[in-house]
Amino acid sequence: MIKMEIEITVNGEKRLEEISPSTRLLDLLRKDLGLTGTKEGCGKGECGACSVIMDGKLLASCLVLAAQADGSSIITIEGLRKGNKLDIIQSSFVDAGAVQCGFCTPGMIMATKHLLEKNPEPSDEEIKEGLSGNICRCTGYAKIFSAVKLSIERYKEERYKEERGEDIASRS
Repeated sequence: MIKMEIEITVNGEKRLEEISPSTRLLDLLRKDLGLTGTKEGCGKGECGACSVIMDGKLLASCLVLAAQADGSSIITIEGLRKGNKLDIIQSSFVDAGAVQCGFCTPGMIMATKHLLEKNPEPSDEEIKEGLSGNICRCTGYAKIFSAVKLSIERYKEERYKEERGEDIASRS
């Protein structure tokens, strides 16, 4: 079997990986690197469960060959945590009850992260568009939408505290 080496940065960690030219990015992340938060739903790029951020772009990792990621920086759901502390978006999804079965949650969170990095205060229509590549069969989207709105408010609060020089770590 033909193998090739790629160099990628995953969640801030530079890695040299030996892969088959036909290995999908999703399989590299899940099987080779053990980052199982990224899910395979449809395998066709239609459900969003496998969403990751690569070089600042949200993409379906089931549609990308790992070789195409050579030289890239990838952020998965596991990369959002800071030590033992959940990211604002992750905790907002939990607090809003937007994690029902949990299968779509990582992709929804990654889509939200991508959206809020581009636009920290999106309109309702922009939120809907930002999440449009993700499918959830459990929540009916109301709780997911609430989680995004909660994330926006929490980010605003964090920015306000940073501007005032307050200690963000002490926030409850």
